[in-house]
Amino acid sequence: MIDQRILPERFEILRLTDYREVADGIRTMAVRGAPAIGVSAALGMALAAREGLGSADFFGDLRQAGAVLRSTRPTAVNLFWAIDRVLAVAESHPGDPKRAAEAVLAEALTMQDEDVRANRAMGAHGAELLPDGGNILTHCNTGSLAAVYYGTALGVIRAAVEGGKKLHVWVDETRPRLQGMKLTAWECRELGIPATIITDNMAAWLMKQGKVDAVIVGADRIAANGDTANKIGTYGAAVSARAHGVPFYVAAPLSTVDFKMPNGEGIPIEERASDEVTHANGVRLAPEGVPVYNPAFDVTPGDHVTAIITERGVARAPFTESLASLR
Repeated sequence: MIDQRILPERFEILRLTDYREVADGIRTMAVRGAPAIGVSAALGMALAAREGLGSADFFGDLRQAGAVLRSTRPTAVNLFWAIDRVLAVAESHPGDPKRAAEAVLAEALTMQDEDVRANRAMGAHGAELLPDGGNILTHCNTGSLAAVYYGTALGVIRAAVEGGKKLHVWVDETRPRLQGMKLTAWECRELGIPATIITDNMAAWLMKQGKVDAVIVGADRIAANGDTANKIGTYGAAVSARAHGVPFYVAAPLSTVDFKMPNGEGIPIEERASDEVTHANGVRLAPEGVPVYNPAFDVTPGDHVTAIITERGVARAPFTESLASLR
């Protein structure tokens, strides 16, 4: 996998040889983005299955590997969906570890291919929603780096540009880890999409000036009613968009929709280390002794979302009905 922790300074590929390394890569955000995390976990399970072939308790060891991978990050539902999916495939071959391991690998590779197709389909559905000549605000990173390939929200922008629309992207820096400034801006540059980096607290002012025609973000978990957990700062962007009459779109595969979660109140919110806030490139900026609160995600109510773009079509309110109809 690409080591996203060191972009854009350096481009390096990590070679991960067992599921523990995959778990560490997810936990430390060498890989991030809900779709990418899900497929990475599935491939980690394939490594665990291969490793477990010599074990007296193949299926027990595989479930334990799943528990390790589940413990890495709590918010992105794709992680749990992917592990459950490959475990179900493995357990359909009871008493035959070799066939089970082969099935896990085949399923993980299928999920990899499905993700690329889903991203391209989302791009096709969502491109129609973006105005030619428009200025589009993004938050966090939702391009190829956040998926297997192509991207979710940035994939929609990419598809619109490939279809001939002229767009300009306002790239929220996305504090505290700066995934927008470091990753989205890098992807836009590589794709030749015009983009300008802004600090997160500039977005509302740009909307007030009429310089934002649409906001499009990804998601880490979407409840059945459309409540959307995404990178911290998304809710603020949604509130500003609603106040200024700017469409607010969410682009995510259906694997990101947690149909068992009726609303966003139950979505677990990951809290990360304080030094992500207090330090920059290893240099402390904050005074010692002052506590830090660092939730990695917030939840945007479904009534702030104009539409949710999935690989099977565009859902609009009421989302409990429209999302269910796309399953």
